[in-house]
Amino acid sequence: MEARTIVGLLADPVRLKVVAALALGAGTIEQVAEVAGLSLQEVALAARRLARGGLVGRDGHRLTLHEDRFGSAARAAAAREPAPEPLSADPAEDAVLQAFVRDGRLTGIPAQQGKRRVVLAHLVHVFDAGVRYPEREVNALLAAWHPDVAALRRYLVDEGLLSRDGAGVYWRSGGYVHGVDD
Repeated sequence: MEARTIVGLLADPVRLKVVAALALGAGTIEQVAEVAGLSLQEVALAARRLARGGLVGRDGHRLTLHEDRFGSAARAAAAREPAPEPLSADPAEDAVLQAFVRDGRLTGIPAQQGKRRVVLAHLVHVFDAGVRYPEREVNALLAAWHPDVAALRRYLVDEGLLSRDGAGVYWRSGGYVHGVDD
């Protein structure tokens, strides 16, 4: 069974409620109707569709959720997914970045200083060398990566990747510069 088939089956709110009731232990059409707050007719129609799709087994009024199909579909979908583009030529750095960067955003700020340094060195590339940025622009650039802009700004300054003057103006002061060190 493919993941998209499962998603299609669960896209209907009635079928989703039937699956949820079965996952919670209901075993008959009557029990599913009671747990899910649905009519017997709604449950019967949804169960028929779910059984045709291979997600539910039916034996008269008895229903069985084929829970194993969720895991196998997820594993099959993951196996078909292409490997992510490397974010760094260094395999160790790439492993850290793959763990903390998804779709161009940080999933979190690493607690370990070494990992945080790798993430910050990657993040500092949103700032052009030689350009001075007012704090609100720094915040806007960092907000595209993570909502805690104050922490990111502070870490970038603490790591020497950004510098700040007393007027709240920042500039890039560290990190690899593309085209210069190539």
